[in-house]
Amino acid sequence: MALPPEFLSELKYRNDIESVVGSYVNLRRRGSNLVGLCPFHNEKTPSFTLYPENGSYYCFGCGAGGDVITFIRAIENLDYMEAVRFLADRAGMQVPEQGYDDSAARIRAQILEMNRAAAHFFHEMLLSPQGAAAREYLAARQLSPATIRHFGLGYAPDDWTGLTRYLEGKGFPADVIVLADLAGKSKNGRVYDRFRNKIMFPIIDLRGGVIAFGGRKMPNDEGAKYINSSDTPVYKKSRNVYALNFAKNVKGDSLILAEGYMDVISLHQAGFENAVAALGTSFTSEQAHLLSRYAKEIVVTLDADAAGQRATARAIEILNEAGVRVRVLRIPDGKDPDEFIKAHGAEKFRLLLEDAGNDIEYKLLCAREGFDLSAESGRMLYLQKAVEILAGVDDAIARELYAGRLGQEFGVSKDAVVNQLRQKRSRSQARQSKQQLRQIVAPGKKRDEVNPERARYPRAARAEECLLTLLMYHPDLARQSEEKLPPDHFLTRFHRRVYEQVLAQSQTGVPFDLSLCGGEFTPAEMGRIVELQNRPFSKENAVAEWKDCIRVILEEKEKDNAPAPADMDTEQWARNIQKITQRKEKPHG
Repeated sequence: MALPPEFLSELKYRNDIESVVGSYVNLRRRGSNLVGLCPFHNEKTPSFTLYPENGSYYCFGCGAGGDVITFIRAIENLDYMEAVRFLADRAGMQVPEQGYDDSAARIRAQILEMNRAAAHFFHEMLLSPQGAAAREYLAARQLSPATIRHFGLGYAPDDWTGLTRYLEGKGFPADVIVLADLAGKSKNGRVYDRFRNKIMFPIIDLRGGVIAFGGRKMPNDEGAKYINSSDTPVYKKSRNVYALNFAKNVKGDSLILAEGYMDVISLHQAGFENAVAALGTSFTSEQAHLLSRYAKEIVVTLDADAAGQRATARAIEILNEAGVRVRVLRIPDGKDPDEFIKAHGAEKFRLLLEDAGNDIEYKLLCAREGFDLSAESGRMLYLQKAVEILAGVDDAIARELYAGRLGQEFGVSKDAVVNQLRQKRSRSQARQSKQQLRQIVAPGKKRDEVNPERARYPRAARAEECLLTLLMYHPDLARQSEEKLPPDHFLTRFHRRVYEQVLAQSQTGVPFDLSLCGGEFTPAEMGRIVELQNRPFSKENAVAEWKDCIRVILEEKEKDNAPAPADMDTEQWARNIQKITQRKEKPHG
C-alpha cells in the first residue's frame, strides 16, 4: 500500500524544498529558479538547479534530481521511508505506517541498537581488569576519565568471539552482526570479532546514533595502526565526520579540521570543542558540504609531512568548491595539535589558531620551500610558481592584493605580475572551455544505467521522452494517449514505467506530482524523471507534438515487431508496405 497522496502533499507543503535544500546548499536566485554548487559531486561552476514552481531539483553536472524526499534520501543516506519519517519529524507530522514494507528500515534500526550495545560492551571492557593496559595507554596520552566518558572510548578484548557472544546473548543474530561489520565470517562459516585488542572510538552521527567504530592497535602490537568500520546500511564513511555531533553545538562560525581521533579528542579536552576529523578516508566533497552547514570557515590542521601537505591541498580545493572560507594552521617543528598542546599548553595553541593564514598564503608559503630564494634563478622560478597559484584564485581582489605583495617583496612591478596572471588565467580558461566542449560533443560511450534500452531504440526513446514531458503538463491528453498508445507499446522499460505513473496520476485531472513517484523509483531514476519534467517544450504546438510523438513510437514499435527481411516472404512484404502507406495517409487526431 502506497502512502496516501493527501499525506505526501501535506508533507511537501510543510517541507518547502527551498528551505530544506537551502539548509544544505548555498543557493542564489537565477530568474524564477535557484542555483548552487551540487552537494553530490565536485564542481566549481554551479550546475545544481532548484525549481520552486514544481518542487524539484536537478544537477546538470551529475544528473542527480528529484523532490524534497529524494534530496533527503541522498544527502542523509536514508531509504525512502526513513526520508519520509525524517521530513515528517521536521514538520511535526505522523507517518501512516499500515501496509508498508519497512524491512530495510527495521534492519537499520536493529543495527543502530546493536551498535549502541557494542559501544556499551567496549566501554565496560575498558573499565574491567582486561582493559588495564588500554587505560594505561589513555592515561599516558593524558586523557581524563571525563573525556573518556564523553567520547565513549572503549576496549575490544583480545578474544575472537567476546563481542559476538555478548551481542548474540542480547538477541542479535549473527548475520546482522556481520552486516554491521562488527564481525567477519570465515570460509567455513565461523563468525569472529572484527575488532580485537583495540582501543575503540565510537562514531556517532548528528542524531546521536552509534553508526560505526574506529579501532587503534595497542602499543607494541603488529599490523595497521587503525582499522575502521567499512560502509554498512547505517554508515558511509565519506558522508560522516568524527565529533561533528559535539562540534555542531559550539557557538561561532568556524570548525577545526584535524587529522584523526586522538587529535580531535585532545583538542576538545583543551577547550577547542569545534574540532572534527575525516573518517579513515581522504577528505570528500560530501564531508565538505556537511561542514558547510555548520561553519562559514574551516581551519585545516593536518600532518606536516608530505602526505599531510597533499591532504591539506586536497582539503583546501574541496572546501573552496563548497563555498567555505579556509585557513591553514601550520604547527612548528611538524608537531600535531595533540603534541603541541601537551608541550606548550592550550593558550599558545589558541595564539597559533588566531594567526593561521588563509589558503592562498599557505600555498605560497609551501611553494617557497622548493626554491633557493637567495639566488636570482630561484626567485624567478618561485615567482612563476606563485603566479600559477594566484591564477587559480577566483577572487579578483585577492589576486590583485597578492600580486602587489609579490612585486614589492621581489622588486618587480605589480603591473608585470598582474599581466602574467591575466595571461595565465586566459590560457587556463581556454583549456577548460575546450575540455568542457569535448565532453559535451563526445561524452563517450558511458552506459545509461537508468534507461539502458535507450541506445537500442534512440528514435523511439526521444519520442517517448517528449511525450512524457507533454503529458506531465497536459493531463487532459492522457486518456487519449492511453487509447492510442497502450503502455506496452513503449520500447524502453524505464519510460514505460514512467508513462504508467503519469497515466495513473492523470486520473485526478491535475498536473503531474513528483512526490507521488518516490516510492516506486530509485534516486537515480527520480533524477531522470525531473530532467523530463523540466524540459522546455512549445505550449502553442503541444497537441501537434503530442501527435508526432505517438506516431513515431507506433512506427518504431511496428519496426521492432516486424520479422527480419530475410525471414519475410513476398506476401509479408506486400502487407508491410500497405500498412506503412495507410499509416502515412491516416491523420492522427
